[in-house]
Amino acid sequence: MTADSGSPDLRTGDLVDAVGATAGDLARLSINQETVKQWSLPELAAGCAGLGVPGVGLWRAPVQEYGVERAARLMRETGLQVTSLCRGGFFTASDPGARRTAMDDNRAAIDEAAVLETGTLVLVSGGLPSGERDIAAARERVADALAELAPYAAERSVRLAIEPLHPMYASDRCVVSTLGQALDIAERFPADRVGVVVDTYHLWWDDRVPAQIARAGAGGRIAAFQLADWVTPLPEGVLLGRGQLGDGCVDLRGFREQVDAAGYSGAVEVEIFNPALWARDGAEVVAEIARRYREHVL
Repeated sequence: MTADSGSPDLRTGDLVDAVGATAGDLARLSINQETVKQWSLPELAAGCAGLGVPGVGLWRAPVQEYGVERAARLMRETGLQVTSLCRGGFFTASDPGARRTAMDDNRAAIDEAAVLETGTLVLVSGGLPSGERDIAAARERVADALAELAPYAAERSVRLAIEPLHPMYASDRCVVSTLGQALDIAERFPADRVGVVVDTYHLWWDDRVPAQIARAGAGGRIAAFQLADWVTPLPEGVLLGRGQLGDGCVDLRGFREQVDAAGYSGAVEVEIFNPALWARDGAEVVAEIARRYREHVL
């Protein structure tokens, strides 16, 4: 199979039998595009549809390369739900010109999400600008940006979803490190406009997470739920070291039970950045994810 071959050679019945799952087991499963980035967008659509996985999370760059309208049509034709679009954000620049550029890019991201018919645009807030040390001020700039963008997104039926990232990212990528910090910002806005992302890879270490998941659920703030495991030592560093489900120390089922108990009933999106997975056959990876999802999440 190559990127030009059209679609993976998948036989739904064989693969579902192989993973021991039923259509009901996979009803909430979504495969993030970066998890099988070796696949072209048509291969992703065919592979997920062939396995009976109903959802996909998409990333802006490959969608733009394929064509946003064309990608939206492909998703409709294969019956797939786009569970999220990643990513907007990077709001923390203090330079006015850089902030204007970021805001323009985020409006474009919102427009793309609307065309793809996804209600969730994932936001990575941005790190500390070079030479700055006031992380609280940087978080305030995130809130300021959301105040401007939230009405624009609401007009297009897109919800902005703040994703807290592991504290190791705070300096260069995301000053929002905990679910509590994300909620402190999100709660300044109506719940249908700004929510949060619960990502196991970034949050598993925090003993305050159960209370914050309950808080998020009570406010109707859980916009997306994403899965990856934490493997020690990280095989490719913190950015590309996400583990396959069940390979690490995260209580994935426990997280799923907590978000369910908080009232979340949406997609469970598997987002794993890992070169070892990208080097493998995509159909094999998706089948393995479906099996691991059944074993470690349901």
